[in-house]
Amino acid sequence: MISRIDLRGDALPEGPALRALLPRADFDVAAALEKVRPICEDVHHRGDAALIEYAEKFDGVKLAHVRVPAAALTEALAGLAPDVRAALEESVRRARTVHRAQRRAPHTTQVVPGGSVTEKWVPVERVGLYAPGGRSVYPSSVIMNAVPAQEAGVASMALASPPQADCGAFSGLPHPTILAACALLGIDEVYAVGGAQAVAMFAYGTETCAPANMVTGPGNIWVAAAKRYFTGRIGIDTEAGPTEIAILADDTADPVHVAADLISQAEHDPLAAAVLVTDSTDLADAVAKELEPQVAATKHVEDRIAPALAGRQSALVLVDGLDEGLRVVDAYGAEHLEIQTRDAAAVADRVKNAGAIFVGPWAPVSLGDYCAGSNHVLPTGGCACHSSGLSVQSFLRGIHIVDYTREALADVAHHVVTLAEAEDLPAHGAAVKARFGWQVPNQ
Repeated sequence: MISRIDLRGDALPEGPALRALLPRADFDVAAALEKVRPICEDVHHRGDAALIEYAEKFDGVKLAHVRVPAAALTEALAGLAPDVRAALEESVRRARTVHRAQRRAPHTTQVVPGGSVTEKWVPVERVGLYAPGGRSVYPSSVIMNAVPAQEAGVASMALASPPQADCGAFSGLPHPTILAACALLGIDEVYAVGGAQAVAMFAYGTETCAPANMVTGPGNIWVAAAKRYFTGRIGIDTEAGPTEIAILADDTADPVHVAADLISQAEHDPLAAAVLVTDSTDLADAVAKELEPQVAATKHVEDRIAPALAGRQSALVLVDGLDEGLRVVDAYGAEHLEIQTRDAAAVADRVKNAGAIFVGPWAPVSLGDYCAGSNHVLPTGGCACHSSGLSVQSFLRGIHIVDYTREALADVAHHVVTLAEAEDLPAHGAAVKARFGWQVPNQ
């Protein structure tokens, strides 16, 4: 069901050579880019008409309008099952608690007497949020995107999610649970648009939807490719690839827990990655054995879980010890990393590359997906070595405010002129000299 990679014995290679030994899904955004380019440009030129046409082509839905009526949001929230509403409300409460603490205050540094630099933080003005609606429905992703944007102070926010072809009274609209989550969060601008065309709608704007400064939210390869296409025109969070879980475990880990956690991510997608890194052969054997009955007892086996666990992106990786295991998980840079070892908190503190770290047996990834308070929009595909998960800071721009008196400028003018001349940019120096009668103050 799941392959093994044995990295014991010989010394582990460094850098790219080690990363090349580790399992990873095939996810060719560059190839998809050429397919989304004409879709994005069609939306640019034809606006809502293109969006309506693509909804019929890709989603099997014939729309009259792309914007969701306000009444549908109200109706979806009213019809939400009480236990689901309570769970969403608790998820929102915990996410707000964590993200509110991430707000940043302006800070002024007095560089010299009369010379200061202040860094202030300004929220992005308008954000487009994307909530997937393919194999599964993700109201939790609405929360994870909207809450940090709201806590950052974003003034204008819109959400897009694919229209559903067969959803009862809500057919032709995004899934009602998505709509209910939007209503719960006070998001009243919602569009029945999916895929690359949703990103294009936010990037260019249409007759109905104003353009956004930034687009965030997970999606399939077409959404990721569209984000890459528009990078530079708009801000993005990340090019989200298939979800990943890596578990660093020793012989103290419970194989029942480990197997369940691997399966929990495998049920997202046939390209989802499930990786166990351990120095215990007994644990690896026990997990492999435990996977069979747990997989057999769950849902989505044939279309998601079985191909995900059997795919080249999933494996049980054997290492000589904890130090080697840490090197492997740092080289892998997992979206989600569980630490199930002795002294798990101390081990977690040694990890350098991960989107989010889950410490010990009572912090499974599924807790972080919904109700830990952390954000589940995280870097995938090894990008955790250079990128962070979504946070309040994702929606803030730092602006430096430089305030110098005449005396403070005079004190450093000769250095400015010297460096300008060293770079063969004499007009830079002249801009300082002009303020002092074209004479650099004596030092």
